[in-house]
Amino acid sequence: MSDLTQLGVKAIRDGVTGGEFSAVEVAEAFNTAVAAASELNAFITATPDHALAAAEKADADRAAGKDLGPLAGVPIGMKDLFATRGVQTSAASHILEGFKPEYESTVSQKLWDAGAGMLGKLNLDQFAMGSSNESSYFGEVANPWKASDGSNAKLTPGGSSGGSSAAVAARLCPAATGTDTGGSIRQPAALTGTTGIKPTYGRCSRWGIVAFASSLDQAGPMARSVEDCAIMLEAMAGFDAKDSTSLQMDVPAWSAELSGDLSGKKVGIPKEYRMDGTDAEILKAWDDGIAWLKDAGAEVVDISLPHTKYALPAYYIVAPAEASSNLARYDGVRYGLRDIEDGAGLQDMYATTRAHGFGDEVKRRILIGTYVLSAGFYDAYYTQAMKVRTLVQRDFENAWAECDVVLAPTTPTAAFALGEKLDDPLALYLSDIFTVPASLAGLPAMSVPAGLNSKGLPLGLQLIGKAFDEQGVLNAGLAIEQRAEFTAQPERWW
Repeated sequence: MSDLTQLGVKAIRDGVTGGEFSAVEVAEAFNTAVAAASELNAFITATPDHALAAAEKADADRAAGKDLGPLAGVPIGMKDLFATRGVQTSAASHILEGFKPEYESTVSQKLWDAGAGMLGKLNLDQFAMGSSNESSYFGEVANPWKASDGSNAKLTPGGSSGGSSAAVAARLCPAATGTDTGGSIRQPAALTGTTGIKPTYGRCSRWGIVAFASSLDQAGPMARSVEDCAIMLEAMAGFDAKDSTSLQMDVPAWSAELSGDLSGKKVGIPKEYRMDGTDAEILKAWDDGIAWLKDAGAEVVDISLPHTKYALPAYYIVAPAEASSNLARYDGVRYGLRDIEDGAGLQDMYATTRAHGFGDEVKRRILIGTYVLSAGFYDAYYTQAMKVRTLVQRDFENAWAECDVVLAPTTPTAAFALGEKLDDPLALYLSDIFTVPASLAGLPAMSVPAGLNSKGLPLGLQLIGKAFDEQGVLNAGLAIEQRAEFTAQPERWW
């Protein structure tokens, strides 16, 4: 068998089921790839034994003639924001270093129940706060792609799911979990030439996922194709009584219903997304995407989402406010880091633990969030931001009267060099300018690769759909995937 690490989710599952190769062979191939890729720093914790154990079970079940799960024999990467029983769950923060949960997150348990194995816990921006994967306590993640201009600079894989995107792009795993609060699945997917979908808010349980902003956080899959994302999402989604925001809806058979034929569908092109500062090659890719969707049978219509320009500032009030509340639980008392000096009191212990445990970006967002929730500023900032959020949601609701899905860029630029924007938080925040509106509205949205720019770096296109219409988003993504014919992968340097 040729290199098994080149295979995606469906190819591995079907190959194991059909006896073309064993699940153990697959797990060993990916375990070897993970061990050899330390320079990417995509994994915080490798779990080769977990991957092998799941593979051995899949092989034994097949030999016994038992029905195999939809992910049997597929080893995946798990973003280190999902609680995994007995395996460190750090959220890439010093304050949770060494924390080993006694329970399993709902999403990860669903994946194990479907037959998947875990190659390890993937690096991310600390507490999922960041757009470049540079805020991790365990070090920055490098994008496996490098520019063809000879600069040789290490590039960002995007954030916060940068470990997930880098691992999938580098063939360290066929798929990975991510979380998306303001674009943390879609933006890194775009910067690494991979595919990722954020489902409708509530499709995937948040139980057992370290919280950032509870009204925005949503888990989703990252893989190398639209079909692989659909297969992963079917296993991840579903109602969970332990999550009060979980949707009590059946999980559709998205992968079985995939179709790149968009006849009778209307695709909206929002004029507000043609923003100053967007790379010309991104706009060219957008025009290509419009042509591809027309070729797939769709009618393209111009639409307006007038409150788009207010979405990013509103997000950076709402999300830090919720983070300020959520992160108050890290006090050094119950779990995680405890930093206390002799003779210090309780308040001193709180302050010292948080000062040493949280990184700069996390502290920045906690401070912003605490400020906008304070008595004197709540109405001036938080209340206003929530009103803007409602207006952004209303913009999309009005747009659905004119179209079925929205096509837009995923990011304003291709991957940039690590360190390039580290001293300018606002420039980093602008990386999410195209992804935040769908998050505020709780809508399904995905990024698919659209090609390479003149420096040989991947560019992504974003599709946004109606609430609960993941099928429409996946189908439009498939139409682009079929026409973009993106098969490029990074040259190995790590």
